[in-house]
Amino acid sequence: MSGADTSPAAQAFAPAEREAVYRAIHQRRDMRHFSGGQVAPELLRRLLEAAHHAPSVGFMQPWRFIRISRPDTRARLHALVEAERVQTAQALGVRQEEFMRLKVQGVLDCAELLAVALGDGRERHIFGRRTLPQMDLASASCAIQNLWLAARAEGLGLGWVSIFDPLAVARVLGLPEGAEVIALLCLGPVSAFYEQPMLQQERWARRAALGDLVFDEQWGQPSALFAEGPGLESD
Repeated sequence: MSGADTSPAAQAFAPAEREAVYRAIHQRRDMRHFSGGQVAPELLRRLLEAAHHAPSVGFMQPWRFIRISRPDTRARLHALVEAERVQTAQALGVRQEEFMRLKVQGVLDCAELLAVALGDGRERHIFGRRTLPQMDLASASCAIQNLWLAARAEGLGLGWVSIFDPLAVARVLGLPEGAEVIALLCLGPVSAFYEQPMLQQERWARRAALGDLVFDEQWGQPSALFAEGPGLESD
C-alpha cells in the first residue's frame, strides 16, 4: 500500500506481546523433573503445530515426531539412556561422580515423550545443503526450539535428552534406513521451573558473557556493541 509505514516500530508487536516473547525465551529451561499428569490432545497438537512452523532450509521440513506412550517402550528407552549416562560419566574422568548425580528420569516420569528424528531421503534436498548438509539438523533444532518456547508459554516443562546411542534408539522405534534420531523430548507438567539453568544451579557450568562470543569483522575481534560506554555495561 502506497504511503504505508513500513518501519520496524510500525510492524512490531504490541509491548505486552513483545515482552511475552522475550519472557518465554529467558524463562525456558531444560527440565529434568516432572510431576506426571497429562497434556491435553488439543494442547499437544498446538505445540506440534508451533514446531511445524519452524524455519527450514529449502523448506525441506526434515523433522519427524514419534509419540511414545507405552510403558514398556519408555522403559527400553530409559535403559538405553541410563547405559549411555554411565559411559558418559566414565569418559568425564574426574567429574564422573558429579555427573552421576544428574538423573535422567524424565523419560519415565513425563506426561508425553516425543522422539524427534530427521526423515529419510534428506539427501535429495540440495537447496541450502550442497556445502552445508548439516542444515537439516539445524532446521529440526529450530522446530524443537519452537516447541520448547510454546511449551513454556503454556506452563509446561520440556527437557531435551541426547544421552543415548542413536542406532539403538532407531531400532526400538523402527526407523527406516536414512532416518536419524536426534532427541528424546520429555514434556509435561512440572512442580516449578528452575530459577536458573539446572547445570548452572548445580555449578556444572555457567552462561558465558555474550561480549566474549560476538566479534566484529573477523574472529576474535571484540565487538564494539559490548564496549564500555554510556548506557552499556561490561559484564
